[in-house]
Amino acid sequence: MPRTKGILIGFWSFTALFCLQIGFTAYAQLNLPQVAESFTHLGFPGYFRVGLAWAKLLGVAVLLAPVPARLKEWAYAGFAFNLISALIAHLAVGDGPQAWGFAVGTGVLWGGSYVLWRQLQVRPQAHSLEVAHG
Repeated sequence: MPRTKGILIGFWSFTALFCLQIGFTAYAQLNLPQVAESFTHLGFPGYFRVGLAWAKLLGVAVLLAPVPARLKEWAYAGFAFNLISALIAHLAVGDGPQAWGFAVGTGVLWGGSYVLWRQLQVRPQAHSLEVAHG
């Protein structure tokens, strides 16, 4: 079954929103003092926050660039670990939904992007005007 335009539009919509969200969190982790305080509240050292922010930016670049599918798979896996770990960290210190809801919302975007990317991987391109991805 060839790719449909809806799958391609859905994939790019989810992926763009997910990358914007992750890019913003990386920026906030590197530049906003209240985010640094939040990491301290969760029990993480400062160097972890900085390393995580740069890893997020690298992962976003991998998701958006035409790189081998295996590399994208690793980026998706890293983001899954990150989002699940963020949820667990907030729940472990007793934070409410206002704290962990952001991770859940970003997880929904991650899931949409990943599922549609997998759909695109198993379907041949319908015509040559589609963007080669992965």
